[in-house]
Parts: sequence; C-alpha cells; structure tokens
Amino acid sequence: MNEPKEKTTLAAGKFLRFVNRGGWEFVERVGISGIVAIAATDEDGRLLLVSQWREPVNHVVLELPAGLVGDAGTPDEPAEEAARRELYEETGYTGGIWREATPGPPSAGASSEVVRFFVARGVRKLGPGGGVGKERISVHAVAPEQLGAFCRAAAAGGWLTDPKVYAGAWLAKEAVR
Repeated sequence: MNEPKEKTTLAAGKFLRFVNRGGWEFVERVGISGIVAIAATDEDGRLLLVSQWREPVNHVVLELPAGLVGDAGTPDEPAEEAARRELYEETGYTGGIWREATPGPPSAGASSEVVRFFVARGVRKLGPGGGVGKERISVHAVAPEQLGAFCRAAAAGGWLTDPKVYAGAWLAKEAVR
C-alpha cells in the first residue's frame, strides 16, 4: 500500500474540487459521502434507464439511474437509502428486492469517485419520476434482449451511452442467478 501523500487544492467550486496529490491532478466531489448507481428491473424484467442532457459532454446521455449520497440534506444518509431515493426521484419506480452489488471507480484517472452499484428487481411505478428541480429526465424500460438495439438507436439519434449501462445490465442479469 502506498503511503498517503499531501494533497493540494488547485481550484474549488460549489460541487467539485480540483486537486493535486503526488503530481496527479484529479477531481473530487464536495459535500457528499458517496455515489450510487442502480441496475433496476421492473416486474416484467425490463432494465430501467434514464436519459438527460449532460453539459460536460454536450449530449443527451443514456444512463442507469444514479445519484449522490447525502445531497438531500442528510450527510449521513445510508447508501441504499440514497439509491432508493434516487431511483424514485428519477424514474418513479420503487419497491422490489434490493442488494448491493459492487463498488468501482468510473473514471479512476480523472476522479476520486467510487460508485456503489445496487441491483433492484421487481420494482414498480408509483410516482412520476423525471428528476427534481431543473432536472429533465426521461425514463426508458428496455427488455434485456433489446438493449443493444436500443443503445444503437440512441447513438443514431445523437445520444451517448454511459458504459455503466452495460455493466448494470450484466449485474441485473447476474442478480437473478
């Protein structure tokens, strides 16, 4: 294990901090305790995806429902509670059988973020979804055998697909074994 190195803040904003540690520059989130992503399937076995405009990449992005732990005014929010909250806020789906799958860094060379993946099976639509505040999130329920075609059609329409979608599809499939 490497010894801890001193970290220097290069720039800071309301939500992100740009730092240097040991000559490596990267981004950290501010004011949260983690990140969650949810590989959720509805009662028909369809994978729930969301799409929304993402300014950093200047495109609509097809994604798993996901969000920040502790950003709803509760810094000590448990990760599973945050995952359930984010799924409901973004998609309007809730309930089902949940389990934590695996943590992993989505961009280990540029960010300190580690995403905790949750799998939720048999969720049902009970609310409107679409996000909170200024978020404009669209919800897509995609049959597993149609995922490739759905993502290709999204790309043909100018969307980008977050690679975590494919990881989530695999996790959702493995969770039923």
